Amino acid sequence: MTESRNPVVIAHRGASGYLPEHTLPGKALAHGMGADFLEQDVVASSDGQLVVFHDLHLDQLTDVARQFPGRGRPDGRYYCIDFSLKELRTLTVTERQRKDGSGPRFPARFPAKTGSFRIHTLEEELDLIQGLNRSTGRRAGVYAEIKAPGWHTRHQFGLGDRLLETLQAFGYRTTADGFFVQCFCAEELRRVRARFGGDVPLIQLLDETADVSREALAAVTGYAQGIGPPISLAWPDRGLVSRARESELLIHPYTFRADELPAGFGTFTELLASFIDVLEVDGLFTDFPDLVIAHIRKRG
Repeated sequence: MTESRNPVVIAHRGASGYLPEHTLPGKALAHGMGADFLEQDVVASSDGQLVVFHDLHLDQLTDVARQFPGRGRPDGRYYCIDFSLKELRTLTVTERQRKDGSGPRFPARFPAKTGSFRIHTLEEELDLIQGLNRSTGRRAGVYAEIKAPGWHTRHQFGLGDRLLETLQAFGYRTTADGFFVQCFCAEELRRVRARFGGDVPLIQLLDETADVSREALAAVTGYAQGIGPPISLAWPDRGLVSRARESELLIHPYTFRADELPAGFGTFTELLASFIDVLEVDGLFTDFPDLVIAHIRKRG
């Protein structure tokens, strides 16, 4: 019997179970907790800067409506790409609010609308990660997402190319450099593979409706090293992980939250045991990197 390998722990938008998502303090905390990779969702500003932010619009995470009244689009939303980096830096980032405006999405997390958290660029985050890697002697990798590439193309911005060029400028070129690039759009990943070569480690993100047949997974091997499925596609176990292994694909499911358990799990420990001890996935995205690392250490 071969010894199982521990999965990599990917800090989902930083240590977002404890500090507002995609903030530099949240990334520093995740690094200090021992996360193997820190995730960056990347979008563009109106002046062509790469910003680390999950949503295309600013409404649920900032005070944009108060600071820039009247700058929303006809749908009532305030979009990142309609604001310059200088304008974005004036916004205060807070805990994610519910879409209906009824309060914070996760009420027990960092108190909403408190603190002084700001939007930052991809370059600033890479500087932070590499600085912490040097000062701590512990290497954390980068896990960047090309966010809505079609949307950015319609706004005359080649997000994928700019993202890869920036990563390369910071020394991220091959798997050995400790990074991944992820995207939901297979067409964009194929384009990135063709332009930047086979050494760039790519992950095909999947949503709940994705085709995860053997044939579909075999097709992914033509341009990506792995898949990122939601928890619901991998458990209950319907063979996704074994089929991914047959195709020699890494599997990094998302998102593991101690305060939002999927149906059928009574505790976070049960959830982690199912994916780490039973399915033996290669990595997982989590808002609580410290809890996942503690489970892995206890497992030995």
